[in-house]
Amino acid sequence: MSIKTAIVAGVGPLNGLGAVLSRRAAGEGLHVFVAGRTREKLEAVADAIRDGGGQATPVVCDVTQEIDVVALFRQAEETGPVDLAIYNAGNNMIGKISGMEADYFERCWRVCLFGAFLFAREAADHMSPRGQGTLLFTGASASMRGREGFAAFTAAKGGLRNFAQSAAKELGPQGIHVGHVVVDGGIDGEKLHNLVPQYAAQRAQEGRLIDLEGIADAYIYLHGQKPAAWSFEIDLRTHAEPW
Repeated sequence: MSIKTAIVAGVGPLNGLGAVLSRRAAGEGLHVFVAGRTREKLEAVADAIRDGGGQATPVVCDVTQEIDVVALFRQAEETGPVDLAIYNAGNNMIGKISGMEADYFERCWRVCLFGAFLFAREAADHMSPRGQGTLLFTGASASMRGREGFAAFTAAKGGLRNFAQSAAKELGPQGIHVGHVVVDGGIDGEKLHNLVPQYAAQRAQEGRLIDLEGIADAYIYLHGQKPAAWSFEIDLRTHAEPW
């Protein structure tokens, strides 16, 4: 019998959410297809998983390109049925409305929302004939509320949340568990510490950076829920985060 597989889209550095989600999925006995844009980073994550006794395959994939997403799911299915699919793509994109280039707004939408549609469609098409599977999306503070200077990101993430809710209602009766994880605050990972080290250090001192393993716990919890007691959404923040 073939091993079940997982796909994690939006994988970056080793000390990042995509990498931690990939490692935790492998810990559940799944062969993980680690997908993202940078081969070097993907191979590092896959190597780390294999060094820990898990199974992983790195796949370079642009989630905004239909041909890439279709090929990603086909490759995973050749190894085994996709049991878990996580859409973690989409970085925080800052910018004021006045003077914003149209291409900037569209790029944010394409990564956060259009790519999510392509990913969800392929997950549904592969999971629904078997009547089981878990499809999870990474949300953000912007999923719930708008802020000055974050219009493009808020529009995309708010749209993603509504899309995920529609998908949950449509696909749930087909046996597919759709969930949305709101990460309400900065993540204590490599990306934030490298991009804005002073900000990250201050937030860490205040106890306002969210633990990577704690976030991953929520995804694994959702994946393990019984069909008679499914959650659609979990929101995560530190004890010190004002909300």
